[in-house]
Amino acid sequence: MKIKPIDDRVVVQAVEAEAKTATGIYLPDSAKEKPTRGKVISVGPGKLLDSGKRVAVPVKVGDEVYYGKYAGTEVKVNEDKFVILRESDLLGVVTR
Repeated sequence: MKIKPIDDRVVVQAVEAEAKTATGIYLPDSAKEKPTRGKVISVGPGKLLDSGKRVAVPVKVGDEVYYGKYAGTEVKVNEDKFVILRESDLLGVVTR
């Protein structure tokens, strides 16, 4: 099953937070931060304006993005976890 977002929404697969700190301490699940970075899996067609035109979403499938800690809606499809976000919930795109 696939998720096809509508309007200006984006489906992101979260990248799990590190289980170990920079100094080598392993963190239990209860101490881990909620993910705020992920890979774009699917992109909606864009926001529909009053004029009837669509404004394209500025990210594409495969982009790595940052989003707010409590942004979006978490969904589970089969055994995979995803976050569905609005374009405005995205904070930035990772460039290399």
